[in-house]
Amino acid sequence: MLEVDSISCAYHNSPVLEHISFELPQGEHLALLGESGSGKSTLLKAIYGKLNIQKGTIHWADKKVLGPNYNLIPGESYMKYVAQDLELMPYTTVSENVGQHLSVFHQEEHHARITELLEIIEMQDYAHVKVSNLSGGQKQRVAIAKALAQEPELLLLDEPFSNIDQFKKNTLRQSLFPYLKEKGITVINATHDPEDVLPFAGMGLIIKSGKKEDFGYIHDLYRHPKNLYVASLFGDANSIPLHFLDPNFFIDKPLIVYPHELAVAPQAPLVVSVRESFFKGGFYLIKAIHETDLPIWFQHFNPILPGTQVALKVAAKTLWDRIKKHNG
Repeated sequence: MLEVDSISCAYHNSPVLEHISFELPQGEHLALLGESGSGKSTLLKAIYGKLNIQKGTIHWADKKVLGPNYNLIPGESYMKYVAQDLELMPYTTVSENVGQHLSVFHQEEHHARITELLEIIEMQDYAHVKVSNLSGGQKQRVAIAKALAQEPELLLLDEPFSNIDQFKKNTLRQSLFPYLKEKGITVINATHDPEDVLPFAGMGLIIKSGKKEDFGYIHDLYRHPKNLYVASLFGDANSIPLHFLDPNFFIDKPLIVYPHELAVAPQAPLVVSVRESFFKGGFYLIKAIHETDLPIWFQHFNPILPGTQVALKVAAKTLWDRIKKHNG
């Protein structure tokens, strides 16, 4: 169990994290979400013990995480942290990087372990290539394998796929995250990509301006977002006053509706004017505007000509679920 109890951090007396608290069960996968500069990387560094915290405590099981004031080499041995700067040895090979911290007492097992990890990151053909000759995305994959070599109890990932090509990113997620779950490794993944989150994470922590905005099961955070900020971290979203959707109701606080939850209807209270249509592969994302100048995003199977007036509705079940959660 990871216990983060009301921690606060500051750089040069400027607060970066304020009173962050949460608990994460062992073996769980937590997505750490927030806009750039919200404090995600700082939180990972604090958990790993690379930063001193001004207030609060961090514990993993019964062990207190101590910062650089207490450890000559910052960081805790039972954790691994894949930072954005990667910290690889550029003039040694991929295999040598991955096996850098493997025990000298079990060298006969090194080759099998390194081979297993290179298969997970799909870098078998680069085992004897020097890291300096790799692309940025390949270096990220090597850094992940290096962190896993000693099978940590807790793995901290800071934008781990940001430089990896899309098609490689998809296969890497599909091999890496199930592997971590099978091994019971607790994961905290700081990311901007919803594809890192929805299929794989069990829980989510939302950070905004250094403060905890929300925390819970990822399905709940997505299906019943607290506000537009939370919803927008998963993709496009709308904040629509309820009486625009159903004039029989009035709630001061707008409801959050995703584009796929809005459908064109012959008649509906919400009438908008189309501005642009964006091809997304299996559908078009339509940008429209309400007469109050409220922007509205919705999905449609065809493009719609700019200036076209359309009526939009939300499925009754979706609407009632949001209302109940709002009043809940």
